[in-house]
Amino acid sequence: MTEPWKPSWEATAVYRARVRGCLLGGAVGDALGYPVEFDSLERIRGVHGPRGVTGLVPDGDGAVGRITDDTQMTLFTVEGLRQAHERERLRGIGGGWPRLVRWAYERWLETQRRQGPEDSEMAGLDGGSYEGPRGGLITERWLYARRAPGNACLSGLAQDFVPDPAAELGPPGPVNSDSKGCGAVMRSAPFGLTRTDPATAFGMAARCAQTTHGHPTGYYAAGALAAIVAYLVSGDSVEGAVLRALRLLARHAGHEETSAALEQALDLAAQGTGTPERLQRLGAGWVAEEALAIGVYSALAAPRVEDALLLAVNHSGDSDSTGSLCGNILGARHGDHGLPHTWVEHVEGRARIAALADDLAAECVAG
Repeated sequence: MTEPWKPSWEATAVYRARVRGCLLGGAVGDALGYPVEFDSLERIRGVHGPRGVTGLVPDGDGAVGRITDDTQMTLFTVEGLRQAHERERLRGIGGGWPRLVRWAYERWLETQRRQGPEDSEMAGLDGGSYEGPRGGLITERWLYARRAPGNACLSGLAQDFVPDPAAELGPPGPVNSDSKGCGAVMRSAPFGLTRTDPATAFGMAARCAQTTHGHPTGYYAAGALAAIVAYLVSGDSVEGAVLRALRLLARHAGHEETSAALEQALDLAAQGTGTPERLQRLGAGWVAEEALAIGVYSALAAPRVEDALLLAVNHSGDSDSTGSLCGNILGARHGDHGLPHTWVEHVEGRARIAALADDLAAECVAG
């Protein structure tokens, strides 16, 4: 009989599948949306037919399955969280996750500034002022690609702000205090994958979002996504996870804009099978609450995972970010076996993403 403090083999397998699903699903949605990011719905239909994009299509360079900064930053978030978890488990040093995640984002920023790992001190060479971990993802040449990264992420990481884990949420943060772009929410699903409780995942994601996005809506949307993912990993439905995340949001001053967007997504999903025209009532996804609402709406309003991912990218707006968020949600709900495998097989970095997911899951189970 399984000891009560140890997860069963079956529970561990489900957890691992959901971690994989969340990261791979986000990458699939990202790759589906990247070639049509910035395009209007009219143009998408004009180029790809009346149904719009129906699968992975080539980007402007003719490549299929490429991921963007959304998936890049998500993977570096995973790396920072795994390092923090391992540090606490092996050395008994807790509370270091804000700095370790911040260092992980510095390594991502390096990939946006350099041509390859041979140019970066963070890849393992001596010298320089960087004091964080070296090696890991920063050595992966395929991640040295600049694909329309958000201005707030770039400018925010130029400042060395590390959030206080005990700081009150609600006031604008000190970095880009008026920014609520989707660059924080699109990287925050991993906070919900670490087997912590949803309220803790919410707080961790919101505070780390403040390293680049200081507007409360920008960081509350990040916290809400992390909580939704945490609820999904524990076995909740998508609708149930969103409703519970709304209860967490209600505890914090200034939550109204984020909550209203999620409530609108739930209301629209209740009206029947989703359409791009209905989806666009939620906005274009360039700002945090709209991107999250579109991801949630798409996950709820389409009958199949494939349909939901396509709904999330066929609109006039930030198609890669909304596709990524929808994929994070559905992957956490259904696991990697519930994703369209033909699409997964063609995603850039698929094997590395799966391995990183397994490393995070193994570390969190060990802890």
